[in-house]
Amino acid sequence: MCAAAIPKKRNVTLESKDKMNRGRSEEERRIRTIQKEQGRRAAGQMEREPGRRAARQTEKERSRRAERQMEKEQRRKIERRMKKRGYSRYPVRRRVLSPSNLLLAFIGFLFIFSFSVVLVLNLRTIYYFDIRYLQIEQTTGLTEETIRENYDALIDYNLITKHVRELEFPDFPMSEHGRIHFAEVKNIFVMIQILCMVSGALLLAGLIKKFFRRDYGSLKLMSVMTFCIPTVLGVLAVWNWDAFFVRFHELFFDNDYWIFDPVTDPVITILPDAFFFHCAAAIILFLLLGCIITGALYRIATRKYVS
Repeated sequence: MCAAAIPKKRNVTLESKDKMNRGRSEEERRIRTIQKEQGRRAAGQMEREPGRRAARQTEKERSRRAERQMEKEQRRKIERRMKKRGYSRYPVRRRVLSPSNLLLAFIGFLFIFSFSVVLVLNLRTIYYFDIRYLQIEQTTGLTEETIRENYDALIDYNLITKHVRELEFPDFPMSEHGRIHFAEVKNIFVMIQILCMVSGALLLAGLIKKFFRRDYGSLKLMSVMTFCIPTVLGVLAVWNWDAFFVRFHELFFDNDYWIFDPVTDPVITILPDAFFFHCAAAIILFLLLGCIITGALYRIATRKYVS
């Protein structure tokens, strides 16, 4: 019985070993098949990656296009709102010191200066006020009406619109030197009136061109010029009016005919130096007013815009 039991155990162990080997071989086969499948899947994924990348890129492009369209629509809505409020669509050019701006600013200063002189020349209320303020009636012994008539004759002689060729005072005689001096003064005033018209036309054309280009630097330079120059002239005039008056006549006249004798040219008695000082002050005030207007236009034109 003992001899018969021993070989059975040996057979059992051999069979178990065979089963173990078979199980290992099956597991190895399964692992190999899984690895092959994974390799195939990886190869398929590698083949599909370019297509997936292209799809991703197209999706990104579509999203970008949609964002751009949304931004354009928002900009259009904002521009419509800003147009109603008076804001500009285009950017404002910030370069101020350019040759064209300097030239246009100088032309604008000439226009403001000449316009101020022409305005004071036509503004006869200054002299009518000075007749009483300076007591010209008491110093000359003439009535206000006669003083006004003679002053009006002098002003009409200097205006282009009146077409007066020869100067004749209703109540005053005039020497030859006085006649020459008044003719020279008329030439100066005629040149200033022509300068006012020409510079005004050039300024208007230049500003229209600059406004279409959104370039407003000339307005700023014009404002600076119309502030600095009259300020310097005003300080000099206030500091010593007599010296300023003499230097002015020596600069614009090459003779001494501007020195009148009350006996031969009694018209000088109704034209005191204080009146000319008031006229100069009025011109400087109008220049400063032009400075304020051009500066305000520059600030209004360069308001913030929405891009």
